[in-house]
Amino acid sequence: MSVAIGVATAPRSAKVSVGALSTPGRRVQRGSVARSAKWVAAVLGATLLAFAGGFVLFTSVVARYTPGANERADAIVVLTGGELRLAVAAKLLREGRGGRLLISGVNRQTSLEDLKRISGLPDRLFNCCVDVDYAAHTTSGNADETKAWAKARGYKRLIVVTSSYHMPRSLTELRRTLPGVDLFPHPVVSNKLQPRRWWADPYTARVLFSEYVKFLPSAARYAVARLARWEGSALAGAKLHASGP
Repeated sequence: MSVAIGVATAPRSAKVSVGALSTPGRRVQRGSVARSAKWVAAVLGATLLAFAGGFVLFTSVVARYTPGANERADAIVVLTGGELRLAVAAKLLREGRGGRLLISGVNRQTSLEDLKRISGLPDRLFNCCVDVDYAAHTTSGNADETKAWAKARGYKRLIVVTSSYHMPRSLTELRRTLPGVDLFPHPVVSNKLQPRRWWADPYTARVLFSEYVKFLPSAARYAVARLARWEGSALAGAKLHASGP
């Protein structure tokens, strides 16, 4: 006698594919990745926009710099590195616009005789009223050496001489190290640069962009220094208030 053995099979409607089970999870994951990508793109776009806007603002500031006609101060500081800077600073000293001149950032291979020749100052005026800084090698170094010089002599008003494109970074570094000193910019404008039409001159655009990139870390250091001074003042005020009657 034969016995038929049947095998039960699941109905077609009961079959569930692995892909169907995982589809909702995959959709959630893809949606999360898409939102993250959009967020990153938005942040990068905003950063790029801020960077470009800052550069345009930087160029407009450089273009507006003009030498003051009659500014007078306790002393003059010239940051070496560009053409005509020392000659312009020496002229201000001869005119009595400041009582003393600091030449900051001089190459060690440059002698005092070289400086006298470049400045055009007579021996008497150079020997009595000019100080030479060989220690500084960067703009922040210029600021540190100027701080020590101004503090030692009690100067509270300084005329700053440097190239126009270098002035924003120079003033930022000097304001970081000399918060209580009044600074008067006296920019030196090179005939090679066209800051008012920088977009039409590749050389000017390259110089300004390079200087802008260098300016950003200086601005960050200045912001940190200001915040530290503010926090220090606030803490001192709080202690004074706590110890009061």
